[in-house]
Amino acid sequence: MATRGKNLLEAKKNIEPGKRYPLKEAVGIVVTSGKAKFDETVEAAIRLGVNPQHADQMVRGSVVLPHGLGKTVRVLVFAKGEKEKEALDAGADIVGADDIIEKIKGGWLEFDRVVATPDMMGSVGKLGKILGPRGLMPNPKVGTVTFDVGKAVGELKAGKVEFRVEKAGIVHTPVGKVSFGVERLVENIVAVIETVVKLKPASSKGTYMKGISLSSTMGPGVKVDPLDVKNL
Repeated sequence: MATRGKNLLEAKKNIEPGKRYPLKEAVGIVVTSGKAKFDETVEAAIRLGVNPQHADQMVRGSVVLPHGLGKTVRVLVFAKGEKEKEALDAGADIVGADDIIEKIKGGWLEFDRVVATPDMMGSVGKLGKILGPRGLMPNPKVGTVTFDVGKAVGELKAGKVEFRVEKAGIVHTPVGKVSFGVERLVENIVAVIETVVKLKPASSKGTYMKGISLSSTMGPGVKVDPLDVKNL
């Protein structure tokens, strides 16, 4: 813990308080600030001018990152018959139906993402209290409830991320690893921001993208200039 605090204080010396940096410069600071002995995840926090308590201002979506997330994603698919084979052929790690549902009820959670065909949702819905709080419940809005399971699995394996604005009006999402370097991280971040911008609610008035901050797992937050990102 002491080492973490020392590294964090050292990294903060390179950040000017209150300054909003151009995106590439901000990413560069995050990358060079990574002092952990593991490959840290880089996360973006995007503050939006919306009120998530209003249904018409909820921002939720997904995007396939150009360079993925830099980690192996274990995908579970709820499907039967031909769709079960399609999922396996696409690279799904676990495919099943009622047998898997019972296994999850018993406490098994060795997977990272979940896809389900629409005809399975009646049964999968029984897992709402288990999968919901963990952000694992399949949802048609982000493409994880679909008969096109091959495409869904392929996208998740390639680095598709889902995001949803929180109560405070902030979207948190991972955008890659420190080892990606500046250019690949910038491309991933731009892909996320472009998607968030496209999802701007018609009822959102005033400034939509109020602030952006980047940080690594163990590093300090670095503020980004939204106008610079808009130009990119």
